[in-house]
Amino acid sequence: MNLRRFVLIAVSVIGAIFVFLLLTLCFIPDRELQSFAMRLLRQEGYSFRCAEFGKAFPLGVKATDLQITNDRGPLLTARECVIRLRVLPLLAGKVSFTGQAAIGGGHLLANYSLRTGEAGVEARGIHLEDLPFIHTITGATVKGVARVHGRLKLKGKNSGGDMQLEVKGANVAGVKIGGIPLPDAEYPTAQASLRGGGGIISLTSFTLEGAGIYARLKGDMPLSQPLQNAPLNLTLEMMPKPEFLESQKFVFLLLAKYMTSPGHYQIPIRGTLSRPALS
Repeated sequence: MNLRRFVLIAVSVIGAIFVFLLLTLCFIPDRELQSFAMRLLRQEGYSFRCAEFGKAFPLGVKATDLQITNDRGPLLTARECVIRLRVLPLLAGKVSFTGQAAIGGGHLLANYSLRTGEAGVEARGIHLEDLPFIHTITGATVKGVARVHGRLKLKGKNSGGDMQLEVKGANVAGVKIGGIPLPDAEYPTAQASLRGGGGIISLTSFTLEGAGIYARLKGDMPLSQPLQNAPLNLTLEMMPKPEFLESQKFVFLLLAKYMTSPGHYQIPIRGTLSRPALS
């Protein structure tokens, strides 16, 4: 068989597979696709609803005014969310997906390769007030603009990855963990680094530099199923300046047992991802 004939056969086979997938998707009712998505999320303990759900050209699905919730309330909302099977890699025999979501005024982009298990995520311009899971889990009113970058490997012995988060102009108020309040503060900059591996997600560093207070959160949690029930093993360190401590004296009185030395607090956070509690 000469090279030209081989190439023609290969292209024909790949083209036939593409047309088959396209026709298959076209003939599946939108309602069935939506029910499938709802079942997948329900297995993880989440509920899903949207204003519209349908197909996205050429091989994908799209939802508008999407909301994902758990038993405590809303976790994620998006004006639009699209997941597509990538066509060009498919022609080379590789199955991979891309996803994008419009969250408030920001955007989230993600990709995933089924063969290698490698995934990437990038988020820019997302306002924290457009992420309802923060208020649902902690009761906090949070403002600020976030940027996220991460690379993950979700299959094989070397599964893991890392992710970086940066928040500009963070304003945190009304945080309660297990019914105990934490101090309100403004943090011009906040940076976090997460690393995964061996079934564990490690928060290697989450630093918040505020006016009158410095805070740092670190620890880990296992990758359990469902993720919202993963037990937490975190420690929050706070180092308030005297004038800041005086301005929120009542809050720090409630936290007095966590003071390890004057002006230094170490607060263990346990419970689960969806229901954190102070130890």
